[in-house]
Parts: sequence; C-alpha cells; structure tokens
Amino acid sequence: MSGAGLLVRTEGAVRVLVNSNPAARNAITPALYDALPAALRDAARDPAIGAIVLTGDGDFFCAGGDLRQLVTRRELPPEGRRDKIERLHDLVRAIRACPKPIIAAVEGGAAGAGMSLALACDMLVAARGAFFAMAYVKVGLSPDGGATAFLSRFLSRQLLTELCLLGERLPAERLHALGAVNRLAEPGQALTEALALATRVADGPANANARIKRLCENAGAASLEQQLDLEAELMVQSQGDDEAQEGIKAFFDKRAPDFTALRHAAAAQRQE
Repeated sequence: MSGAGLLVRTEGAVRVLVNSNPAARNAITPALYDALPAALRDAARDPAIGAIVLTGDGDFFCAGGDLRQLVTRRELPPEGRRDKIERLHDLVRAIRACPKPIIAAVEGGAAGAGMSLALACDMLVAARGAFFAMAYVKVGLSPDGGATAFLSRFLSRQLLTELCLLGERLPAERLHALGAVNRLAEPGQALTEALALATRVADGPANANARIKRLCENAGAASLEQQLDLEAELMVQSQGDDEAQEGIKAFFDKRAPDFTALRHAAAAQRQE
C-alpha cells in the first residue's frame, strides 16, 4: 500500500510509514501533507495495529522543507505563507493526536522540519553517527514545526538558543545523553531497532497505551491538580476495560497477559 510520497506497509501489529523522497534526502513534499495524516488515521482505526514506526526512505530520515518550494513563498501574501506553514503543523498535530504510539527511526540525519517530525513522535531510535540540526538560521529562517516546543522540554533555554542561533549539527549520541533519543542503533539498524521496540509496545494493551500517550503528552504543561484529574479520569476508564480484566487475571494466574487476543477479537469484529 502506498500514497504519493509515502510508502505504507504492515509488519505484524506494526504499521511502518516511510517518507519517500530519497532524491532530496526525503525533504517534505506537498503530497506528504495529505498522505501522512491519512495513514495515521487509518492506523488509528485499525484494531490490528498496536504501534507505528515513521522513517525515511534509504539512509536519511528527513531534510526538512524543500528549499526549492520555500524560495517561492516570498511571492505569497502573509496569510498565504501562514496557510503553507499550517500544513506542516497539521502533520505534527496528526502525530501527536494519533492514539497509537509512534516511534521514529532516524538514519543519517533529521534537519529543520525533519527534526520536528522526529521529535513529535512518542519515542525515537537513532543510528549512531546520525545528526539532528535546527538548520533554519543557515538560510535566514526561524524554526517551525514545534521543534522549539519539543526541545524546550529537555534543553535549558541557553542550550536551546545556541542550537537555534548557530544551526549546528547535534549528534544522535548527544541527544541520547540528553534524554530525547530512546535507543541508539548501529548505522543501518535504526529501523530494525525501532520495529523491535514497536513490537513490544504493540503487544501491550491498546486502550491503556493510548491513555498513557495522552498522560505523557499532558504532563509537561499541566499542574499537579490537572494531572491528577486526568489520571483519575483515565484510570476510571481503564478499570472498566477488558484489558484490565485480562491483565489482573493474568497476574493472579502467574502468566503473561494476552492483550493481542483482545486486539485480534476487535479486528475480527470490525470486519464483520
């Protein structure tokens, strides 16, 4: 299955989405603005899918916006430029809104808006030697795609400012040390490592996973009282789920819970 600019395949319970524009180091194309949110919605609706991996075609994750297109933006009125930027921002919103956990697999590098897409994912696997760069300043632009918001969650203001003002490459190893990269893989193995991680996630309880993703998204900006309220709301829902019944029964039976059976049953019910 494929969409223009996006290759889609399924490996077990994992949906793999491949941004495919290798001639331009997988720079974001207009086609991706429609194809990626649609693919995420499809995965979200499919109970057989437990997790998603987002990667680039070949040996580079994403070079960000296509400068050949960006150079023409000056000809647009400000509101026209804003509309174009919102298409990118809708990609980021779609990643954050998807209830299924999304793992980025980064080979080579993620620059500009490509870095934003990687950071928007719930977890990130990067190959050793890969780099991340807020390269906007190199071409006289300021960041978009939410990168400054994502980076501010684990960088000091001073380091964030330096990264944006200088546009220098940040090695994957440094981001791993700072906590933004979950796993480091050997070169060429980022997708394999991401698939292994995604498979482990997909074996878990789908509804609980979605609630955990929401809690983790909310935690950085919420007050303690707000987070307690959300935790209570979602725990009430969880306690009424078949997932909790299976998980608790498995605990007392001294066996591993079988959440995949629940997912398969839901998928079969959807097909009826």
